[in-house]
Amino acid sequence: MSSPTETFNFQAEISQLMSLIVNAVYQNKEIFLRELISNASDALDKIRYQSLTDPSVLDSGKDLKITIVPDTANKVLSIRDTGIGMTKADLINNLGTIAKSGTKAFMEMVQETKDASMIGQFGVGFYSAYLVADEVEVISKHNDDEQYIWRSSAGQNFTVTRDTVNEPLGRGTEIRLHLKDDLSEFLEERRIKDIVKKHSEFISYPIHLIYVKEVEKEVPIEEEEEEEEADEEKKDKVEDVEDDEDKKEEKKTKKVKENETVDEELNQTKPIWTRNPDTIEKDEYNAFYKSLTNDWEDPLAVKHFSVEGQLEFRSILFTPCRAPFDLFEGKKKRNNIKLYVRRVFIMDDCEDLIPEWLNFVKGIVDSEDLPLNLSREVLQQNKILKVIRKNLVKKCIDMFSEIAEDKDNFNKFYEAFSKNIKLGVHEDTQNRGKLSEFLRYYSTKSTDEPTSLKDYVTRMPEKQKFIYYITGESRQAVESSPFLEVLKRKGYEVLFLVDPIDEYAVQQLKDYEGKELKSITKEGLELDDDEEEKQKFEEQKKELEPLCATVKEVLGDKVEKVVVTDLISESPCVILTGQFGWSANMERIMRSQALRDSGGMSQYMASKRTLGLQPTHPIIRELKEKIDADKNDKTVRDLVNLMYESALLASGFNLDDPSQFASRIYRMIKLGLSLDDDDTSAAAAGSSSADAPALEEVTESNMEEID
Repeated sequence: MSSPTETFNFQAEISQLMSLIVNAVYQNKEIFLRELISNASDALDKIRYQSLTDPSVLDSGKDLKITIVPDTANKVLSIRDTGIGMTKADLINNLGTIAKSGTKAFMEMVQETKDASMIGQFGVGFYSAYLVADEVEVISKHNDDEQYIWRSSAGQNFTVTRDTVNEPLGRGTEIRLHLKDDLSEFLEERRIKDIVKKHSEFISYPIHLIYVKEVEKEVPIEEEEEEEEADEEKKDKVEDVEDDEDKKEEKKTKKVKENETVDEELNQTKPIWTRNPDTIEKDEYNAFYKSLTNDWEDPLAVKHFSVEGQLEFRSILFTPCRAPFDLFEGKKKRNNIKLYVRRVFIMDDCEDLIPEWLNFVKGIVDSEDLPLNLSREVLQQNKILKVIRKNLVKKCIDMFSEIAEDKDNFNKFYEAFSKNIKLGVHEDTQNRGKLSEFLRYYSTKSTDEPTSLKDYVTRMPEKQKFIYYITGESRQAVESSPFLEVLKRKGYEVLFLVDPIDEYAVQQLKDYEGKELKSITKEGLELDDDEEEKQKFEEQKKELEPLCATVKEVLGDKVEKVVVTDLISESPCVILTGQFGWSANMERIMRSQALRDSGGMSQYMASKRTLGLQPTHPIIRELKEKIDADKNDKTVRDLVNLMYESALLASGFNLDDPSQFASRIYRMIKLGLSLDDDDTSAAAAGSSSADAPALEEVTESNMEEID
């Protein structure tokens, strides 16, 4: 005789919640399996904790596991655990009549966002079953009660019946989902494996999938064998006896397809972050890294740590051997740090978990304090996440320090991720000082291998007050820069910053160990000259004031001012930029931006150019004499423009009008070849620029003197 069935009404909010889930359309339906497996894991935890004080509770079954069984014929997916189970009262209270405090909040949120993936956060994860099922049966057996069936089709009520029809569970719970017609994909072996691997791979208990697989088997063919033997007797008996016997042996079986039940454990990769780091071998870390990232190479470094106290979390961080080709791809999904909560996967694109400059670090974070299934809005306001982020950055820097202890490894690391470190210097104000320890640059005194700022400071002469650097497009370009002339002569080392991101980083890194960083291409650079040199320089400045005024008059708005400088010794002139504006290299970088702002800030920050003249250079002396003799000499304008444009190129700027510069050079070539304007075509003569008149007055002897 069947047991009586009792019918109960759902509590109002639960009923509304189920109606919302059943009738709405959500993209991420797969989260139902994550929620049910998490619930099963909790039930297993409870019975395990009970067994610590009372081992007899496991007499009804010592094997703690979760089993998933798809039944494709009946469209039923079963999830079974050997956990604590539920009594009749538990089934009624937990699954129907007592609304959780978060039920209403979840309903309001899900109506706004249409995202059901956060359901576990509100304590109503069980009802996610109705995302995929028309009817749900819960069969449960608690040690203190009989086995009962809870059943509901997501209407206004549910039934509870003592189970006399199903196989005894012993202890635990089995949830049977009668799937909707269009969701049979969740019965497929591959789909279930993918969901478990994504969300529940590191659950503490084994998750078994029992499914039916079609296999080929060889079976005897006795009747056909007799017929074959009869046929063989009729054949020519000249055939070799042994060959005949071999043929008979081969024909005794045939291949047929049969269904075979397979029991496969899905989560064999154990969460090694829960173990003591001292007990884990390097090979285990490497294997875990490869399974986590699908990388084929071993990681360069690993950092395994746990944080305890006001909050508790564990983490393993890896530094890869090489940078991915799309490291700074703007639209790339950031999925290098996987966030788990109590070994349940939550998300892999949490932007607030780690700063952008650390986007190459891979690993996992497993928190004991975060709620399951956080929304991005909740994450942004979550103080726990901010503490986790701070700890992750600190541990990453520790990991890089450990890499730096091995020179070869650090060279690999810096080659791959130097841009990230420099981006960190630019963005991370708190850790800027620590990150500056990892910076490496070539310099005038370190040409074979990059030098650190620490080594630079140790080589500084006592009277040197600043750390000098020059930025440029390439090492070759800066090594031949006229700005290095005087500093080399004085024995001062200059760092070569040739990576575009160096321009941004050095704007934020004002000093290192109390030594200010100074660009040698900007105004205001003071060298430690003695009083005699300073006095001599002041006299030269006064002497060349008329020349500076004339040159400024010729160049007009092209330069802000013309001054005498002691920063060069071999070149006649150089272009200096304003102390607080862009350098020549920064201007080049900003002009190269595809979506740059052609006005506004770009116009404001663009270099204020100052032409610096070297007072003792023969060209400058000769130019002075020419101007003193005749200020209105027609060749002065052309020579000054040519000198200015040459200085632009030597100082790292681009020419505003390259064709005009080229025409001046061609005229100089003609003079060198003793060609007159009469020898050129009338068309060529007529096309001369008004701004660049022909060098009528310059003779060959004049050219030689100027050269």
